[in-house]
Amino acid sequence: MKLYLDLCVYNRPFDYQGYDRVALETSIFTYILEKIEAGAYILVASDALIYENNKNTDSLKNTRIATYFNLAQEFIEINNSDIERVKSLKGFGFSDIDALHISLAERSNADYFITCDDDITNRYKKHKDFIKVDIVSLTEFIGLEVK
Repeated sequence: MKLYLDLCVYNRPFDYQGYDRVALETSIFTYILEKIEAGAYILVASDALIYENNKNTDSLKNTRIATYFNLAQEFIEINNSDIERVKSLKGFGFSDIDALHISLAERSNADYFITCDDDITNRYKKHKDFIKVDIVSLTEFIGLEVK
């Protein structure tokens, strides 16, 4: 199974863990990392993830998240076809960076684009017939895992 993780997923361990949802999502992220390291999942990283992570001014957090990208078995670079797809996805209300991540996940043929961002999953549910990758939250993904 091929996974493209949104940057908010990589950031989850650095968020305040006093909220049940955040702590649960951090645990799920850790579980996913363990499965990637064991070879059960294929992780896709991208230029967009590196770009967005580099905008983080916390160098310790930035460096740690960059190490997660090293677990990726596939790396996808941005090309002209992504720019056209981003324009289309923005028509559904996705932000520039979210549309770019979705475009790259589609082009990589990822099975899932996993995010913590409720806005992304809600927009996906309204427009999923036009999106070529399944977008799920961390908790939705783990629910699929236990079926």
